[in-house]
Amino acid sequence: MKVLLLAGGRGTRISEESGIRPKPMIEIGGKPILWHIMKIYSAHGFNDFVVLLGYKGHLFKEYFANYFLHNSDVTFDMSNNNMEVLNSSVDPWKITLVDTGLDTMTGGRIKRAQSYVGNEPFMLTYGDGVANVDVESLVKFHKQHGRLATMTSISPSGRFGIVETDEENRVTSFREKPAGFGSRINGGFFVCEPEVFDFIQNDPETVFEQKPLEALANKGELCTYEHDGYWQCMDTLRDKVLLNELWDTEKAPWKVWN
Repeated sequence: MKVLLLAGGRGTRISEESGIRPKPMIEIGGKPILWHIMKIYSAHGFNDFVVLLGYKGHLFKEYFANYFLHNSDVTFDMSNNNMEVLNSSVDPWKITLVDTGLDTMTGGRIKRAQSYVGNEPFMLTYGDGVANVDVESLVKFHKQHGRLATMTSISPSGRFGIVETDEENRVTSFREKPAGFGSRINGGFFVCEPEVFDFIQNDPETVFEQKPLEALANKGELCTYEHDGYWQCMDTLRDKVLLNELWDTEKAPWKVWN
């Protein structure tokens, strides 16, 4: 089953970084967040990726073109212009990089990958969010309910802390807004049947999260897989700092691989 990764947006909310490189190429622990997402899927046995490019798409091509070399020990013999690979620890990935347009919306990007997916189920997620979603259980859930699409829903912690007070309105403590506070939201990590492409107009202005998903829901063809574990997107510089702190202290909940 192929995994489609949306990686074409401009990432304007983290412009400190995205002015230089696309948001999925911003690094956590020295590796692009896209790499972390691919490792999550790979840990569950899914290694066939279709990356949907747009903004600064050439940087993805350059990164993966040199991936094998950068992850291997090599000897360069300059006297005869020879390179010998001594040790390689690269991942068993097949990666298709698809230019889907600079300003194409999410629905249009997905539609332009149809010829690479064919008449098979596929997975889909965003290139800027990590989670410890049990992907195998997600796929099993999708197959069991028999609908056309499954969307993982999450209850994220809020960005604003809670002030606790006593009966005299004196502040007694501060705490982070807990997970589960409020409604569930779209967390990505979709599983889709090929018929989902029929719900997307071949239009660069089509937003997948609007008419296509709404139409699927109205027809009773969209189910949600409730994930109550870790999930975090990287929308802002603050998010990047948080994710790097977790990685650097070896407390990254999304690291489900060895």
